[in-house]
Amino acid sequence: MDSYNQLIHMFPDDAADPAYAAPPVLTVTALNQQVARLLERTFPLVWIGGEISNFTRAASGHWYFTLKDDAAQVRAVMFRGRAQYAGFVPREGDKVEVRALVTLYGARGDYQINVEAIRRAGVGQLYEAFLRLKEKLGAESLFDEGRKRPLPLFARSIGIVTSPQAAALRDVLTALRRRVPHIRVVLYPAPVQGQGASVKIADAIMTASRRKEVDVLLVCRGGGSIEDLWSFNEEPVARAIAACSIPVISGVGHETDFTIADFAADLRAATPTAAAELAATARADWLSSLAADAGDLRRAMERILDDANQGLDNLGRRLLSPSSRIENQRVKLLGLASTLTHAVRAPINRQGVLLAQLQQRWARHRPDSRAMRTQLASEQRHLVASMAANLRARRESLGALAAQLELLNPQRTLERGYAIVSNAKGKVLRSPGQIKPRDVLRVRLAEGSAEVSVGGVQDLLE
Repeated sequence: MDSYNQLIHMFPDDAADPAYAAPPVLTVTALNQQVARLLERTFPLVWIGGEISNFTRAASGHWYFTLKDDAAQVRAVMFRGRAQYAGFVPREGDKVEVRALVTLYGARGDYQINVEAIRRAGVGQLYEAFLRLKEKLGAESLFDEGRKRPLPLFARSIGIVTSPQAAALRDVLTALRRRVPHIRVVLYPAPVQGQGASVKIADAIMTASRRKEVDVLLVCRGGGSIEDLWSFNEEPVARAIAACSIPVISGVGHETDFTIADFAADLRAATPTAAAELAATARADWLSSLAADAGDLRRAMERILDDANQGLDNLGRRLLSPSSRIENQRVKLLGLASTLTHAVRAPINRQGVLLAQLQQRWARHRPDSRAMRTQLASEQRHLVASMAANLRARRESLGALAAQLELLNPQRTLERGYAIVSNAKGKVLRSPGQIKPRDVLRVRLAEGSAEVSVGGVQDLLE
């Protein structure tokens, strides 16, 4: 009972109400997950600038560091899948800009940023300037493939625009000495970085264009940061390359570096050494190609001679004496004559056999004409007799009808003294009642007619 009373005092009175529900209790993990989702939804990917501190590269390949400025700091992580595309490994004190997602590391509850991309500080403005100039010159068709010039197949001299102190010059000269020691090299010195370097590089390019003493021009520099390579991203250099009368190969920086000069040049090389290799085919390659061509030519000539010898042998075997040839033609002619005879007779024989078969079929189906003639004669006699009998019967019937008709002929009646009386309208009169005194009547007799006037009418009954 005492324990129950203690519980009553510990909870409010409405706790006993069945409708009362206590608020949910979150775990620390759930809380951190909700806070992390809230941060990620609230803050999109943003660029953050600061200084690298406490940089650690884990065995897994992930980067862990602190990004700080003069007043604050934030923990940062860049996972291996993103770090491998960074292009450089930051060091303590480096000024960088990172594109990151604001989140929370749930295991410790630490607020941190997940870095998606990293670049050196200031690179963003330079990259924007790079894109603006690229778009501007591209709109002027300065980078069109149609204006690119092909490199000479056999270069006799090569020009190089670079600094005499540059390591890239040594690499290029070493490559040319190894590959094409017979080609003359002309250096057009120019600083490759620093204030006003782009104008001097453009002047060196135009000097080579005016002199026209080389067949191809290399514009090269070794690798470095975007700031170090910026002279090759400026407009004077690009326009000088486009206006140069000599084909230009750009070999600036490393394989992943791209500059405006690369787009304006007729050909881009990944490195200065690669530019030297593209400028001229190695002498050893030409000698090897010539040796291969000579071998191909020799083998082709040998093959032609072998084919000609074999053809000559075949013609020799086919060559016959005139008498043998005539005999062969005679045999061939006899064979053709036999074939022609067979070809002519065979259709005639086939048609003869076919004709005999048709005659047999016609004989089987031909009617007996003599029996038919006998039957036809008998039928003809019967027909003549029948027609004669029918004609006699018709004549006799006609005579009887003619006699009857003659008896009924009105003319015969008139010849016996009778007459036909009709009024003026031609109506035949049959009774005295149809006649009036003084009527003019027509009387038809056997041999003519007469008109009479009626003096009086007397009925037969009177």
